[in-house]
This record gives sequence, C-alpha cells and structure tokens, in this order.
Amino acid sequence: MKNNFMATTKPAVKKEAKIDKYIEAVGRRKTAIARVRLYTVKLKDNEKAVEVNEKPLAKYFSLLKQTRIVTSPFDQLSLKEYRVTVKVLGGGSNAQAEAIRHGISRVLIAMNPIWRTKLKQLGFLKRDPRMVERKHPGMRKARRPQQWRKR
Repeated sequence: MKNNFMATTKPAVKKEAKIDKYIEAVGRRKTAIARVRLYTVKLKDNEKAVEVNEKPLAKYFSLLKQTRIVTSPFDQLSLKEYRVTVKVLGGGSNAQAEAIRHGISRVLIAMNPIWRTKLKQLGFLKRDPRMVERKHPGMRKARRPQQWRKR
C-alpha cells in the first residue's frame, strides 16, 4: 500500500528578513496595558502609521476623541513622520487610548530626553493608578451594604 502523504524535502531557502529598528516602552492606565514600539525607519513624506492590535488606528478607535488622545504626544512635539505599532489589552477603550499615549510618551523620551519637560507638563507621563475597588465580604458591591428592612 502506497502512502499518498509522503513528506517531500525541499532545500531551505532563507530569505533575508528586513529587520526594522525600534524603541519599545510600556504604557499603563487603570487595568489597560499597552506595549508600544516606535520604529526609527524613515517614512515617505508625512506618512503617519499607527497600528493598534494589527488594525489601523481609525478602525480600532471609532471615536475621533480617542484617536486624538493617542496622537497627542506627536502633535504637541510637532513630529510629522512616525510609525508605531501597539499591542494593548485590558481596560476600556478610553483607558486603552490613554495607556497608548503614556507608552508613546515614554518611547519619545527614550528617543530624545529633551522632550521630557514638555510631556511632563502636559501630564502624559503620569500613570493613572485608579482601579475598581474589590467587593468586600457581607456587602453587595465594594461600598454598597445590604439593605435593612424592619418588616
């Protein structure tokens, strides 16, 4: 009996993968965590490319307010060309946008420490630590106690 699913061996062809250089940082807000990579590669005239979870920025964030939050560090520093990829998880959409902004600001500081003063004044470097308080025993929610009835 002949096996139709014989493995064929082909010579391994190695393609030279183009490895782009990037600077990486992590941004956080509440429970949202964003891993941001800013590529140092030159782009075509005024090309702005931001990808969030492998989607274009405008597709991932449907609200214009959230896209402005994400790109605000570039706008404040008058940077024209940039390419950013982001992996973000947790939190709501607004918290994710602010976590991305925090990560982008950290990347820009790693790239050029002179920008730190301006970004710090704008509050882009502050990590928002507020989180939902846990539910306590004997209560319905974190602070809402059981309702008492006399009759």
